[in-house]
Amino acid sequence: MSLLRLDDQQKIFYEHHRGERQRPCLVFLHEGLGCTALWRDFPQRLCQRTGCSGLVYDRIGYGQSTPLIRPRTIHYLHAYALDELPQVLDALIPDQRFILIGHSDGGSISLIFAAERWPRLVGAITVAAHVFVEPASIGGIEQAQKTFTRGQLKKGLAKYHGDKTEVLFKAWAETWTSPWFGSWNIEYLLPSIAVPLLVMQGRDDQYGTPAQVDAIVDKSSGPATPLLLEDCGHSPHLDFPELTLDLMSCFVNR
Repeated sequence: MSLLRLDDQQKIFYEHHRGERQRPCLVFLHEGLGCTALWRDFPQRLCQRTGCSGLVYDRIGYGQSTPLIRPRTIHYLHAYALDELPQVLDALIPDQRFILIGHSDGGSISLIFAAERWPRLVGAITVAAHVFVEPASIGGIEQAQKTFTRGQLKKGLAKYHGDKTEVLFKAWAETWTSPWFGSWNIEYLLPSIAVPLLVMQGRDDQYGTPAQVDAIVDKSSGPATPLLLEDCGHSPHLDFPELTLDLMSCFVNR
């Protein structure tokens, strides 16, 4: 079990996939209820397809990492992007170029980080990323709350998050549905992003509309390719793994 100690209180669980040293490392950032294990074998398969190494980790509060130790604020995604992620990169791939691959919350974290213009970042892939709160986001989360209360979702998540499950779910759901979070918006930082982007989303994503994709593509400064997948929900890499592997591989290899 690989653990990175951030400080006296916090440890990060991570997995490393081997690849060619001259190729960029693919850094996978999971969704708001995700973790390393919930990517399944997708990171390994993408690394094999591209020849790249891969880094997958559980953010604080998730999976096999340390539980959350403080309440979330409107800046919680910024904290993951500008505090935690740089520590992980500096410790585990200090001299290597990398591409971020972020799903949902992980996609938003990727965009916030990309706006900082790190010299070793050469591109980013976002999957169902959010740059503002919209009614579809709140409606999807409210439906998830009902499923969690009935027990099905809670039981499924507990396999991956253990005794952190209740706190983690409430932190995610209550933050996004709270009135004080309704003004959260990161469109202002998109013009600072210069690296190439692949912006993916399922047409039937229960947590967001194509307006998210449009905003990212229209407002970022670098080349940005939109991809809306038909008959696809919130997780294209799980709904259509082969297609998603092909699309991401083309972007990485280009």
